[in-house]
Amino acid sequence: MDRTRSDVEVGGGVRRDSRAAKPSDNAPPVLAPLDGFVGFHLRLAQDASFRAFATRSGVRNLRPGRFAAMVVIHNNPGITPMALSRAIVRDKSTVTPLIQDLERQGLVQRVRSTVDRRSVQLSLTKDGEEILDQLLAHARKHDDKLDQIVGAEKPKLILLLRKIADTLS
Repeated sequence: MDRTRSDVEVGGGVRRDSRAAKPSDNAPPVLAPLDGFVGFHLRLAQDASFRAFATRSGVRNLRPGRFAAMVVIHNNPGITPMALSRAIVRDKSTVTPLIQDLERQGLVQRVRSTVDRRSVQLSLTKDGEEILDQLLAHARKHDDKLDQIVGAEKPKLILLLRKIADTLS
């Protein structure tokens, strides 16, 4: 870590002196130790990717998880909320409002299971299928942009991301 005159030795570490000049709004903030954390960079990359995708798609109020949920429901008509939560790796407390939101928007419908009346099954509505088709077209273009960024390293990057997800799950 580069030290400046405003750094102070504290218990074996270095701390910025609070009397030092305050950073200007134009200067980038000091991120250490965040700058060396993989998780921090994963979040930054995910946030940037999602914002770019949401902007490209032009869909208002598109929030993380909605697109993935719609794809899984489309590919698994009749899926239960619990199976959906496992597929998109979200807990029930997150998936329930997600489903309610998609239902309010007229994109998903819930139907009581004929096998287990306590359970519901999910499917996309006609509007949901149309929106998903549009989102998939934008997702493919967005993924092409990501392919340009990572280039030939894409299979290795996906392998590493899966390794992180599998190991930490």
